[in-house]
Amino acid sequence: MPSNFQTNLDDIKEKILQIGKGLLEANILIQSAIGDCNESKFQEARSHIKNINSKADEIDNKIIKVLALYAPEARDLRQVIAYLKITNELSRACSNTRSFIRGFTDVCTDVEVSTINEYAVPMQISTVKAIELTLTMLECEDEDEIQEIYNDVLIEESKTDDLYEMVERNLSLQADGSQSFEKFHKMLRALRKSEKIASRTISIANLLVYAKVGGNFHN
Repeated sequence: MPSNFQTNLDDIKEKILQIGKGLLEANILIQSAIGDCNESKFQEARSHIKNINSKADEIDNKIIKVLALYAPEARDLRQVIAYLKITNELSRACSNTRSFIRGFTDVCTDVEVSTINEYAVPMQISTVKAIELTLTMLECEDEDEIQEIYNDVLIEESKTDDLYEMVERNLSLQADGSQSFEKFHKMLRALRKSEKIASRTISIANLLVYAKVGGNFHN
């Protein structure tokens, strides 16, 4: 029979997974919505990341109680501390997702479809993949496999960085006047939020490597 500590830890992990799955579902919907600026899908995406701060606070409070009651050591302590930090990263990723939806829907009809298909869609595909991989890490216990998945997360996050730099150059060349410059600046600001979602997955992946393999925190 699992110990009370392990039961609590499993419950914390499950609650974290639920937030992560909501984040994933939201970004999958965004992926299918950005091509034609589908407002209903964007609205549905928002529904998957509602009340995240209160959910994260609930998890954090439970983690604090676990630390106080059981005073875990070694790997158990690393895991609890990692979970405490992961809830913050997930909250920030959900906030970035909301900001992306808000910013993108304001300007998506003003930007050429070819530009969206060439840059925004691939960026979102890599963002979704990075989230999926990170959630896989959360449920993985094999240290070698965790390292392999971590490397895959790095690759997907790097793709979003490269694509953002490419679209930044492309839109800058298209901006031939003050009005278009403002339009393209808003699009870049929205896409920057998408890039930040992927960056949050790297932070979470680093914490999971720390929790399950050891070593030091990485930024």
